Amino acid sequence: MEELSLFSVPQPKVYTVSEITEAIKQILESEFPLIWVEGEISNARCPLSGHFYFTLKDEKAQLGAVLFKGQRRWLKFEPEDGLKVICQGRITVYPPHGNYRLIVEYIEPKGYGALQLAFEQLKKRLEKEGLFAEAEKKSLPLLPRRIAVVTSPVGAAIRDFLRVLLKKFPNVNVRIYPVKVQGEDAAQEIARAIYDLNRLGWPEVIVVTRGGGSLEDLWAFNEEIVARAIYASDIPVVSAVGHEVDFTISDMVADLRAPTPTAAAEMIIQKKEDIENFLTDSLSRLPRALKKQVETQKLNLNHLLKRLGSSKQRLDYYRLQLDDLSQSLFKTFAHIREKQRTKFNNLVRSLSLCHPKRQLQQYREQLQQKQKEISLHFLHLLQQKQQYLHQMQQSLNALSPLNVLKRGYALAFTFPERRLIKSITQATPNMNILVRVADGEIKAKVEDKNESIF
Repeated sequence: MEELSLFSVPQPKVYTVSEITEAIKQILESEFPLIWVEGEISNARCPLSGHFYFTLKDEKAQLGAVLFKGQRRWLKFEPEDGLKVICQGRITVYPPHGNYRLIVEYIEPKGYGALQLAFEQLKKRLEKEGLFAEAEKKSLPLLPRRIAVVTSPVGAAIRDFLRVLLKKFPNVNVRIYPVKVQGEDAAQEIARAIYDLNRLGWPEVIVVTRGGGSLEDLWAFNEEIVARAIYASDIPVVSAVGHEVDFTISDMVADLRAPTPTAAAEMIIQKKEDIENFLTDSLSRLPRALKKQVETQKLNLNHLLKRLGSSKQRLDYYRLQLDDLSQSLFKTFAHIREKQRTKFNNLVRSLSLCHPKRQLQQYREQLQQKQKEISLHFLHLLQQKQQYLHQMQQSLNALSPLNVLKRGYALAFTFPERRLIKSITQATPNMNILVRVADGEIKAKVEDKNESIF
């Protein structure tokens, strides 16, 4: 037996499929815990689970990869077929299929910043939808009296905007809608502000603004939610984001793009004095222009008369015609001048309506009316509560055991514990008790007890 054992062949280890797959999985995960892989995206798909499945490939090989939903929501750009990327992740084996894949933790476009790529992707998509079309842009009113500014209330942008605007037109009505202008939730706050202002319908112009910064700082104004809020606005929107060299998606969608917050104030409203001076100068230049035109026509007519000859009849005819034309010109001038004067007076009245005293009086009257309404409301409410309290008191009195005591009944309590005696079994001889009647209490002692005689 010992000789035979020397020539016996050892049996090889036999693995199950699960065992060999688990062994390979452990080797790969320990050997490649966190790696960077470069390749081109292909076969991209995103099922209802929200996970992004794709294949990384180069000229000679391909590698399956997945970006889970929790990581994907942080991406600024949209991964798509044909895009060359660099991925960071870990290699693992999926036992049910027996294949290995890359679990992606981070992904960025190769040779292209993620934010810049996201900007170009969104710009291309919105432009294709027509959100940048000039035909869709609304005109700003000549003299807007109510301006809403969507921005940070503590930034330099709002200070510069107000300084320039109020210097040009001191009695314009400006309201600030405070929002975050960078960071998490900033885009949602800006979009909600635009929707709220449209719902209220108060402003004639909406200004969306903030100071300069990096692409990351200005990113809230490159979000799709902000672009669609601006496009959907029924009120004209002016975008004044960053410095002159900065361009955002909101600039492209807005009805007017201002290079800086200060420039926005210059572009929105002209100086009241400039408008008045323009109208006054136009009225003063119009008579001189008409007179010069008449003189020029007289010279031309005289020149023509000389060329036609010195016929007295012809000359008289042209003189009469000249007088008729002169009278017609002066009538036309008078009509135009009166029309311009009426337009000027209308503008002056429009400017006077913007005076703060008039608006303050309107607000004061509204406040007094609201105070009266509130007082009447609370008086009515107080009367209702008093009536309800009286009803409750009547209900309590009807249910009160004291009313029963007034009809000759009494309640017995243990003393000094003051526990209600409900049964004869609770009383013992020589026991101190307290008897409650309608108008007071009586201390007593139990001498004897008898079963109910009723």
